[in-house]
Amino acid sequence: MTTMARITTTTVAEGRARAEAEAPAQAEAPAQAKAGGRPGQVAPPLESPKRESEIRRHELADFLRSRRARITPEQVGLPRGRRRRTPGLRREEIAQLSAVGVTWYTWLEQARDIQVSVQVLDALARALLLDASERAHLFQLAGAVDPSPAASCQTVTPALRLMLEKLEPLPACIQNSRYDILAYNRTYGRLLCDLDTVAPEDRNCMVLICTNEQWRKSFVFLEDTIRLMAAKFRGSMAGHLGEPAWELLLKRLEDESPEFREAWQLHEVVGTRSKTKYFRNAYVGPLSLVHTDLWLGPDQGARLVTYTPADEESRERLDRLQELALAVAS
Repeated sequence: MTTMARITTTTVAEGRARAEAEAPAQAEAPAQAKAGGRPGQVAPPLESPKRESEIRRHELADFLRSRRARITPEQVGLPRGRRRRTPGLRREEIAQLSAVGVTWYTWLEQARDIQVSVQVLDALARALLLDASERAHLFQLAGAVDPSPAASCQTVTPALRLMLEKLEPLPACIQNSRYDILAYNRTYGRLLCDLDTVAPEDRNCMVLICTNEQWRKSFVFLEDTIRLMAAKFRGSMAGHLGEPAWELLLKRLEDESPEFREAWQLHEVVGTRSKTKYFRNAYVGPLSLVHTDLWLGPDQGARLVTYTPADEESRERLDRLQELALAVAS
């Protein structure tokens, strides 16, 4: 090889190596320019998970303070007192109403990095009188999934809603295995109480029979019914042990109902069955109705619950109940 050939080959190789070395820097320059930096600077990192968590905690703290400030003592049955300078409720009052420690709740409003269970979030939502949208916002800020039933459910299709309507005057509803009432027709809505006035998260047969006075007064054999429903609930819960929604409901029932606690301690288990039930309806009087469950799937989850009259007098009274429900709806 001649001297000229060796020089040319070396020059080409050096040029290729130099181009390969400069390529990353040239590719990095547009990215640096786009990020607003100079060549040689590293683009600022995206928002870190730690920073996002901190933002959520501060948003949650601000939200809790704002909701607390809008509630008057009279709204929750507390005395106003003479020296109340704080607008709305005090922190210790919310802590008392939600059964949590004052220090712990104070830390929550101070955006401290503490863990919040779904049970505590549920209690805070009730104590702060949150509506459905506010409750959803609370759980979202806390990064938790609300275990209570939503106002609407994917299980309830338009076809099922039409079926509920066509079953009138027979009272009918769709429930899940946790006794959440997912949908109901107008006759069922007036059967045991004015169900339209009950908050969606409270439309649960276990909660209603333990805490709602109008619902409780509608049962002729209240004590026996609570015991039977507790036994059915225990049987259903065996397939959902450890699930937050079930544990939350159980804790609420035990906290709010001595009757349920007594029945729960018996450890009785009863399967599903049809039976005649006797009600005292506030609008049309006594009713004798046959309770029937129609399962909507093979896993015995959601079911269509229907009540058919056991006698002619109950049939006529159901007709009158439907007329009343239609009049109210119009």
